[in-house]
Amino acid sequence: MSAAPKVVVVSSTNRVKTKAAKEGFQALLPGPYEFLEVKVETEVAAQPFSDAETLLGASNRVKNARKAKPDADFWIGIEGGVDEHDGNLLNFAWVVVASKEGRTGKARTPAYYLPEESARLVREGLELGQADDQVFGTSDSRSGSGSVGLLTGDVVDRAAFYTQAVILALIPIKNKDLTFK
Repeated sequence: MSAAPKVVVVSSTNRVKTKAAKEGFQALLPGPYEFLEVKVETEVAAQPFSDAETLLGASNRVKNARKAKPDADFWIGIEGGVDEHDGNLLNFAWVVVASKEGRTGKARTPAYYLPEESARLVREGLELGQADDQVFGTSDSRSGSGSVGLLTGDVVDRAAFYTQAVILALIPIKNKDLTFK
């Protein structure tokens, strides 16, 4: 008899974030999983505008997903954000994963500079996906290849951008014999 799948709650209904969660879990902790999507509040701005606010958004996603689905095995929060750096906007995301055993992992994606055309619109109050849609003439890019896909010609799409950080956030869960604070 095969083991029942472990339940992973993805704290978003964005298919890109679910894809990254699936790929990250299967890469580092292969096994049968059931992935559930749940829409939760981030309790931060729709477009987080600092490293700290972005990490808080990912952490709040996990906290609120855990409240919504308390019987799951894992909860994952992925939050994209921007931060000013030398007069430019950097784009990145934070990933937080918690397990029912009480272990939590956190990791950040790489960061890259946004073109000034997108950055100006974000500074004016648009979310990055909306800004990119205007600049690149796309629609709902945040649910597809995202800013990183638009800028790299899909050499790196949004799911791939997040997947490595999902894997890294799972390190404390994989390495149960080590201490992570």
